[in-house]
Amino acid sequence: MLDDFFTRALLAGVGLALVTGPTGCFVVWRRLAYFGETIAHSALLGVAVAIVADIDLAIGIFATASAVVLIMFFLERSDTLPTDTILGLLAHGGLSLGLVVLAFFPHMRVDLHALLFGDILAVTRTDLIVIWAGGAAVLAVLWWIWRPLLAATVSLDLATVAGLRPERARLVFGILVAALISVAVKIVGILLVVALLVIPPATVRRFASSPEKMAAGTAVAGILAIAGGLLASATLDTPSGPSIVTAALALFVVTRMGRRHGRPSTR
Repeated sequence: MLDDFFTRALLAGVGLALVTGPTGCFVVWRRLAYFGETIAHSALLGVAVAIVADIDLAIGIFATASAVVLIMFFLERSDTLPTDTILGLLAHGGLSLGLVVLAFFPHMRVDLHALLFGDILAVTRTDLIVIWAGGAAVLAVLWWIWRPLLAATVSLDLATVAGLRPERARLVFGILVAALISVAVKIVGILLVVALLVIPPATVRRFASSPEKMAAGTAVAGILAIAGGLLASATLDTPSGPSIVTAALALFVVTRMGRRHGRPSTR
């Protein structure tokens, strides 16, 4: 019989994987891993904002991450700096500013280890409601922008000519990633949340015959990584967040090796 805290952790992980699956596909397709990393780094500044404003942690992280997304889109349109340079400025600037602000509140006890690496075993029933309800909302919006976002991934010019408003879809997608990270930080932490957006899609990409099948397969791969990581954590007494990401990485390696042994490489 599984302990209650383990069951809650598993349910939270499954709910997260169902959302990071299809969302992470676009992160991989559009080469937005550094974009996700930038938003994740801004989460620490969101923690500082939540403490200063005395609001819920997830709300502070979401508000700050959304502001970073809007700033990035504004700078891309009005500045001559390359996108990766803008992302680097925002990522490291947000992380450093968050640490500086937190230094002014020494009386506030902030578990930086939990924020950086997560603590899925501490998930409560209220957290489960937030994760599943928030995840359902994210998936609903992603379904709404799926077609224009997918078309823009193939060809931005064709999507624009077809009147699909790809720039709007891109902005909405950025806000979705901000919402997802604000929910996922408690589970796998700031430094590891992007791994769940990148590793499972990379694992499934070579096997999927359509975008929809890749999204579904990525969700399954994420669930396997969550379950495997939690079991490894319980058995080996290792940190849960890093164990989950390590399980995802192991699944990636195994599938790559199996693919190579099953069919000669063309590269």
